[in-house]
Amino acid sequence: MKHKPSTHFAICLNNQGYEASLEVGKLYLIIDDEQAQANGLIRIVDESGEDYAFSTQRFYPVELRECSDS
Repeated sequence: MKHKPSTHFAICLNNQGYEASLEVGKLYLIIDDEQAQANGLIRIVDESGEDYAFSTQRFYPVELRECSDS
């Protein structure tokens, strides 16, 4: 079984002030953004379908790997 490159996600832990944009407990795709990371932020694709930077304290990062049989 081969492992494809990992895709990074984060689970929302706190949506206070962003109830329309984030759902607690939902898994969000992380967009790599070194500038955001340098400022303690994480860029994610929110409920609007657009990517925005939020405080890293609102999320718990997880790493998922796709597996293929070939």
